[in-house]
Amino acid sequence: MVPLVTGEEPLPQLFTRAGCPVCHTIPGIPGAEGRVGPTLALGATGPTRLADPRYRGRAKSVHEYVIESILNPGVYVVPGYPDRTMPPWYGQKLSAAALDKIALYLESLGSQPSPARR
Repeated sequence: MVPLVTGEEPLPQLFTRAGCPVCHTIPGIPGAEGRVGPTLALGATGPTRLADPRYRGRAKSVHEYVIESILNPGVYVVPGYPDRTMPPWYGQKLSAAALDKIALYLESLGSQPSPARR
């Protein structure tokens, strides 16, 4: 199981402890070159996902979408990726502060890699 992530960790450690780099490429996070899930540059891709007619969630912003996708990954599956790949228990392992920090970082990412901060 993924250890509890508090949100007090520096960004690279937060993502690593959460297990995100295993499946996702995350610009600016060393070693986050996973290919199982989509690249997490949500500042660039989040608005398109929210506007997709297949999106069934309730998020009104990219920030809300990121958190919703972690807590309820089946609400929207990015086209080209298999359904039920993201474990539904991830949200149970992340504090509210960790979810917020993850969302803040991912929504800040455009198509260009950004250095990890905080």
